[in-house]
Amino acid sequence: MDTQPVLTHQKPKQMQGASPGQKSKQSWNIKAMNNPYNPQNRPVLQDNYGIQLPLIEDRRQHKPSSSKVVRGSTVEPLAVLPKANRVDPQLVPPPISEDDARQGILSLIQRGLIPPAAELTLDPSPVRHRMAPLHDPIDRDKGKGQQNISDGVFNLASVKLDIASKTTNSSVSSVDKVSARDSPPMEKRARSGRRGSAPLKTPVQTKAFEMPLQPLSESRASSAAVSSSGWVPPPTTPASGDFKASNYRFAIQHGRVREMAADFLAFKQHYCLSWGSIVSMLKHLERMLTEYAVPVAFINGDKLADLALELELDNRPSIDELLVVIVNREDVEALMKRPGRRYMGINGDHVAATKIQATWRRYVERKNYLEFRRLRWASGVIAITWIMNVKIAQVRKQLKRTRADELESFRRRTKTFCTQWNRIKYSKRVLIHVPSLGYAQPIRDSIKDFGIRQNTQMSRLCDLKDPNVDVIYISPVPVNDETIQYYGKLLGLKAAIDTGNVQDHIDFSERYKIIVPEAVKSFPTHRMCLATHLKYSTKALRRIKSLIKGRDAYIVPGMVHKDDLSVASILDLPMLCTEPDIAHLYSSKSGSKRVFSSANVVIPPSEYDIYSMSQLYESLSQLVTENLDVRTWLFKLDEEFDGRGIAYCHVTDHLKCYAWAAKEAKRYGDKWSKKWAQEPAFMKIQTEVPDILENYATPVKTKVYPTWETFLDAFLSKGGVIEACPPTDNVTALTVDMLIEPNGKISILSLGDQIHAETEYGCWGLSVPQSSVDSSQLNDACHRIGEACKARAVIGHFSVDFVTFIDPKTEDQSLWAVDLTMTYSDTLATFKLLQFVTNGKLDPVNHVFDIPPPKKETKRRRPKAKMMEEELPPITNRFAVLSSKLHHTNLAVVHYSVFFQMCRAHGIGYDIKEKQGTVFTLIDSFNRENLGMITVADSLQGALTTFSRNLSVIHQEISAPNMQGNTNFKAVIDDVDGILGTTSENAEEQEKAKDGSQHME
Repeated sequence: MDTQPVLTHQKPKQMQGASPGQKSKQSWNIKAMNNPYNPQNRPVLQDNYGIQLPLIEDRRQHKPSSSKVVRGSTVEPLAVLPKANRVDPQLVPPPISEDDARQGILSLIQRGLIPPAAELTLDPSPVRHRMAPLHDPIDRDKGKGQQNISDGVFNLASVKLDIASKTTNSSVSSVDKVSARDSPPMEKRARSGRRGSAPLKTPVQTKAFEMPLQPLSESRASSAAVSSSGWVPPPTTPASGDFKASNYRFAIQHGRVREMAADFLAFKQHYCLSWGSIVSMLKHLERMLTEYAVPVAFINGDKLADLALELELDNRPSIDELLVVIVNREDVEALMKRPGRRYMGINGDHVAATKIQATWRRYVERKNYLEFRRLRWASGVIAITWIMNVKIAQVRKQLKRTRADELESFRRRTKTFCTQWNRIKYSKRVLIHVPSLGYAQPIRDSIKDFGIRQNTQMSRLCDLKDPNVDVIYISPVPVNDETIQYYGKLLGLKAAIDTGNVQDHIDFSERYKIIVPEAVKSFPTHRMCLATHLKYSTKALRRIKSLIKGRDAYIVPGMVHKDDLSVASILDLPMLCTEPDIAHLYSSKSGSKRVFSSANVVIPPSEYDIYSMSQLYESLSQLVTENLDVRTWLFKLDEEFDGRGIAYCHVTDHLKCYAWAAKEAKRYGDKWSKKWAQEPAFMKIQTEVPDILENYATPVKTKVYPTWETFLDAFLSKGGVIEACPPTDNVTALTVDMLIEPNGKISILSLGDQIHAETEYGCWGLSVPQSSVDSSQLNDACHRIGEACKARAVIGHFSVDFVTFIDPKTEDQSLWAVDLTMTYSDTLATFKLLQFVTNGKLDPVNHVFDIPPPKKETKRRRPKAKMMEEELPPITNRFAVLSSKLHHTNLAVVHYSVFFQMCRAHGIGYDIKEKQGTVFTLIDSFNRENLGMITVADSLQGALTTFSRNLSVIHQEISAPNMQGNTNFKAVIDDVDGILGTTSENAEEQEKAKDGSQHME
């Protein structure tokens, strides 16, 4: 049966104390021990406690005089790696002295004496291996029941604390009662509630033995009992961390240190010399544990002393730093991290209220700050936007002034150029060819290989045919040596072409220069036109200035751009072209309609300047009502070129009321042209047109405009025209290149029938000269258009497109003007090459291309030969098929030298004497996928047959069955074969007509 110990009140015994003299001496000794600079510190410790301290030098006696400051380095400089070894790592490194070796390996590596990648071996090794002892489990179990307590220092890591357990030890029971009496009521209820239950397990319950807790308020009698125990251990100095044999641990219960506990007194006695900093750290620990209401925490005294020395000068340690010294850190930290634990300590309500107020104030201030920051950011954005708008407006104004000055300078130079043209035309001059395509930026972005597309006019070099002309060609792409060598040989054949002797050759290298602007490489992906590249190429401009210095010169552009005016202003040269705005205006589809209308030439039924959906439906309905015989209607974008911006729709095929409308038109007869007669049909057609366009309208170039919706968006935003297709399937398109000279003279430079390969609405090449319409009819239309352009201040090169067909109603040949382009065309440049290699001329009146007759060789003939029939005169008429848009991806795998050898092997070449054969134009110097070709023969059928044969041979030679490549050769061959069939039928009809006329005679 457990018995409860009875606490009896005993009268404290009177203990003998020291005399006043001894107390005074002891206090003096304590002061001497506490002051390490006291001269009696060492003797007192040695006499009383037998501790021999090291001699401490008094630095106060060696302080330097404040009047004189000693400056300079007190450390000798360390050796570093010589500069020669840093420059050349292969040199032998310098030897390492003993003084350098004492600085350590890291110092040697940092100074470069040891390479960073060197493999180091430490001998002897700083890491030594030793076998770990393995203890017998039986010996380990024997020590569990023993309590090893020595000198009042306990190993608290093996302490098992259980206040609620019942023991037979009287001292433990007495301590429980005292602690229960001093504990708060909540703890009493908790302890009483566990009295009948199982013992409460604490975090350290698994330790080896139990240790009684001392009450929070110990009596003075206990301290007197400790002092009267007989022997008081002498104070010692703290040892370093490497020589600490004991581990001082004590407990903090409910935020208070048990100051009279033996373990705490031993800790205090051990660290008496540094107790001041430790007390401060204990206060921080007590405050932290009190705030979080931690019941008990075990402190590692050694770590606490180290932390106190480390943070002696800091104001307040952090919680993580304080948790380091706690033995049961995991339990304490888990308790502290519980929500609301911070407010369960002393003044928890006040702290919680303060936290709530602070959180609310923080929320309000944070909200206000975020609003302020948002407003400040918005004000900054507004300010920057305003500044940028102001600067952009200033730049735009300056750019407008610059553009206006350049335009005024262009007009002034053009006026002077017009007055001096008659002199310049027949004198030595320099032509600067800039084959730029100055279209709008969206159009340039949609053109694949834009630089190659601009370089299709490299045959402009053939202007050297005129002995008074020197040429400077501005190339939009880099040109390799192989291409330069080819054109040098081609131009050098001028003498052989004139004389007919193949051996003759002239070096034209001094008369032409090919210049590539350096900005081409600086802006490879910006799709700038050539004029813009030249504008930003200062080196190229300086070279041009040096080449034309003191000579008559002018610029021949392509599609003129505003930057062409800038280049002309920089070079101070006139331009053989019209103003950019005028050129772009009348090159548009709507602008060309205005020119044709003023020229009184026949144009197809059409409407132009359409910018809205309602206008589109209304105009198309009206055109269909007026022209019920037209099956297909075209929709053309104003700014596009080369058949790119065209869509078509077979309206009458899908018009439900077409039969009724045709009957109405037949019923009204000649009155059908009246608006009142067309009104019912117009209303019905207008209701059906939207659905027909939405379902059946188709763009021609699906790569540029994939669907009708995308085409319609571009059509309504950029404007366009609606135009009728000829009401027949046999339609021939023509292209005429013309020139309005600065003195006002209008001339036809080239003309030919178009060849269509990919689509029937895009020109792929020409057959020269044209043979599909009467020359007088075509000349009259061209002259009228030229006069209309001249009246609009147009000078320079331009091209006109016509279509001709047999009208099914009248059986007469009709000629419609359909397009006008204010530019130096590709066909004109290729035609210049044709004139160069044949030395021929185009008769603009009869539309005949003639070459000079070959020179007759004087030979002695026998008398009998005089009786022979006279030889027939040579044929001087020549026909040619020319194109600069041949494309084959397999050409990239064949170099030009191999390509020309292949052509010679198959008989593809040019006969200088007969002025017949094949000539190539090299366009792409690096990819070699694009090519130009001209075939010349004495008949149109011969030229077409040669062209088709050449394409077939080249395709077979460079293609394999499994590598056909992407090409337009096949489509060209098919179209040429169709033309050959038509020409053969026409030739047979002409022969029959001649035979019939002879038979009638």
